[in-house]
Amino acid sequence: MKQIHLSIADHLIALAGDDLLHTLSLLDGFQPFIVPQTENAPLALITSDCPHEAPDFTQKLYHNEIDGYTHDFGRYQEGYLYESITPEGYVFRQWMPLNASTVYMSGCMVPRIVRFALWMAYGWATNPIDTIAIHTSCIVWENKCVIFLGESGTGKSTHTRLWRENIEGAHLLNDDSPILRVVDGKVWMYGSPWSGKTPCYRNERFQLAGCVRLSQAPYNKIRRLNTLQAYGALHPSCPPDFAYDDTLYDHISHTLGLVLEQTPVFHLECLPDAEAAQLSFNTLFK
Repeated sequence: MKQIHLSIADHLIALAGDDLLHTLSLLDGFQPFIVPQTENAPLALITSDCPHEAPDFTQKLYHNEIDGYTHDFGRYQEGYLYESITPEGYVFRQWMPLNASTVYMSGCMVPRIVRFALWMAYGWATNPIDTIAIHTSCIVWENKCVIFLGESGTGKSTHTRLWRENIEGAHLLNDDSPILRVVDGKVWMYGSPWSGKTPCYRNERFQLAGCVRLSQAPYNKIRRLNTLQAYGALHPSCPPDFAYDDTLYDHISHTLGLVLEQTPVFHLECLPDAEAAQLSFNTLFK
């Protein structure tokens, strides 16, 4: 079976199936994460070569609709199931049996759906081992990094741009979904193939110095959050689908607990200006 191996946050993932590999060739962002095949066993296999028809939902846990594409996540009798339907009515399904290491795909291989489905499959496979693909913008300075959290439109990308413009040596690791992983008690951020509207696909990792939740304000003010507030600041940026499944959410809660044991979390109320970037930089590094 022809395979491509990806190393994302140092997790080895194998991809197989003609349909999937063809669609992968159409997607930006994955090339930096392709690695030579070795004798090391992949953590998971994602394949479009399916041994049977796609299952049906026994329980739908999460639903949303974006640009006419519907997305549903939930359970089937044996494990997790994700389904997307295009505006034209074409169906894509992806499923993973519980306590297994293979994720199956079938149906309409629309590139934008497959990109998201790979993100979902990666989460299923790595979530139990202290790994979260977290919705944030991640900036690097002198081999340490900071993540900026907030709802879409809050100004995460604007704030990291202000860092790059005003903080010498600062550069972007990922602008949408870097990978947070705890390894041997240390918290690391990794680049990923998923960077939203900003093409930034770096197969690199940096230790996490701090987290900053952003909100817009007519002034610049920053304060450190206590543990409960810090959890509340991080939690909304974790995969929303997984919050509706007890097993997946238990893993997320455990990982966030490890992060909060050693990582400061701040709330920055700010304007979109250089002074705000300097304030957050000084707080984290000076």
